[in-house]
Amino acid sequence: MSPVIDCTSEDACSAAVAQAADVLRDGHLVVLPTDTVYGVGADAFDPAAVAALLAAKGRGREMPPPVLVPDLRTVDGLATEVPDYARRLMAAYWPGPLTLILRSQASLLWDLGETNGTVGLRMPADPVALALLRQTGPLAVTSANTTGSPAATTVLEAAAMLGPSVAVYLDAGPSRGGLSSTIVDCTGSEPVVLRHGGVSEDDVRRVAAAAPDPAEPTAHPAAPPAGSDDGSGHYDI
Repeated sequence: MSPVIDCTSEDACSAAVAQAADVLRDGHLVVLPTDTVYGVGADAFDPAAVAALLAAKGRGREMPPPVLVPDLRTVDGLATEVPDYARRLMAAYWPGPLTLILRSQASLLWDLGETNGTVGLRMPADPVALALLRQTGPLAVTSANTTGSPAATTVLEAAAMLGPSVAVYLDAGPSRGGLSSTIVDCTGSEPVVLRHGGVSEDDVRRVAAAAPDPAEPTAHPAAPPAGSDDGSGHYDI
């Protein structure tokens, strides 16, 4: 079995995160805690690693993974035409259980699957995940389970499903078991909630509608974001 590394203490966590970052840079997969459930991650800019991530899940390219980021500053390097209401949502609920679907920067050399030119971005409220992201940069991360199985709330549950397809498992104890992230399509002039989760639709609409900047550009309609066809989204963490 792939190594399981303890992250339950600060001293152990520092070394574990450094080891996991090296593994990710080498193109392998890592299971990590988030503020919702355990996730399995790959370097977002390594197409072979992302393909391995989808294969480990038993998932096709039509269900692309979201991308976790370490801070708000990263967003403009990954997305374009970010509306002001999306920035208000980030300021209010990041880090936290809110995934925003935005237009992807066309110049990026990545392949997350069939995204229709969009990307789902989230900043998780988990210290281990954020420490890892600060070392690696953006990671493609999806829930650590095989497709159709319940999301893993412990490392052992993740390992039972993903086994040796993952190079390293970071164990921070049982996940909080909170709601999955709310998914909001931010590619149009108004936010559209695709999946209900940790942030209520009322709160999304309240924050999005607050005092817009008079200089705010009008967003143009986009192609439907990948994973939004059934209303639940495939950005599942």
